Amino acid sequence: MSISKSRAAGSWHGQTRLIFRHRASADGGDTGFQGTATAPLKLQRAYRHQDGRCELPLLHTAGGLVGGDQLTIEASLEERSEALLTSVAAQKVYGSVGRLSQAPEGRWVNQQLHFCLADGADLEWLPQELVLYADGLLEQRCRVELAPQASYLGVEVVRLGRTAAGEDLAAGCWRSALDIHRSGSRGNPWMLVDRLELGGEALAGEHGLARQPVYGSLVWAAPEHFPRAELAGLLELCRQDRDGLDGAMACGALEPGLVARYRGPSSQAARFWFSRIWARIRAARGLPAPQLPRVWPFQEQPWRPEGCS
Repeated sequence: MSISKSRAAGSWHGQTRLIFRHRASADGGDTGFQGTATAPLKLQRAYRHQDGRCELPLLHTAGGLVGGDQLTIEASLEERSEALLTSVAAQKVYGSVGRLSQAPEGRWVNQQLHFCLADGADLEWLPQELVLYADGLLEQRCRVELAPQASYLGVEVVRLGRTAAGEDLAAGCWRSALDIHRSGSRGNPWMLVDRLELGGEALAGEHGLARQPVYGSLVWAAPEHFPRAELAGLLELCRQDRDGLDGAMACGALEPGLVARYRGPSSQAARFWFSRIWARIRAARGLPAPQLPRVWPFQEQPWRPEGCS
């Protein structure tokens, strides 16, 4: 769908395509990128971390998504490239169920993510919170293709309804499909096939959100030969990092890597826990401690006090 056709129909199809490339130099090198974006997506100024990682913020200039809007984000990371992709602000999805005379059942917002990582590449996908307004419909599909020694860390925090305004999701729904594929892998090349739908009965059911407004997920697909013994110790530390945070949190192993889930009342608690896990993963890999992205507006520090193991 072209931009002109999308705009004529009252909806957008914003697209971003990125290529990250390692640039060798005497000090070890860094990662640069080439990319394009179409409205309402815009690439902000990239920031170089001390270890050479490229931090790139994406801006959605339209102020929110309405039924029928589409976003496509594609990123290819060449060998040894390191990138952190984030968003400049929380993403809002407005309600459409029962609000459109031509489509009373509502229209879905659609987001497509496709990440392809070569050997030694490292991608951290850390967007800010998604807020789904009452009667909003959003479907997200994310496909991650990894070479054997690539690493992918993906996080999402979703608030279902503007609870501060006394609003719940009502007739809205959030769907997510995540596929992680490891090329050249022995045996089953599919590391993870994850399908979730939150709406209707799932919002109240004990096997769903149990009437909690915030859902969060963190997935780390580690390099293929990451030591299993170290992963067990990492999982235990990540579970300890739940202390003092409000909500229900669970963490389990991925082969190799880990998956963490949050369900509770607080997007801040989800952010704090996932940021601590991010720091644990960095430490386990011998990488520098993470820095919160420069465009994030949060003043609070999520890290545990020094001396807490």
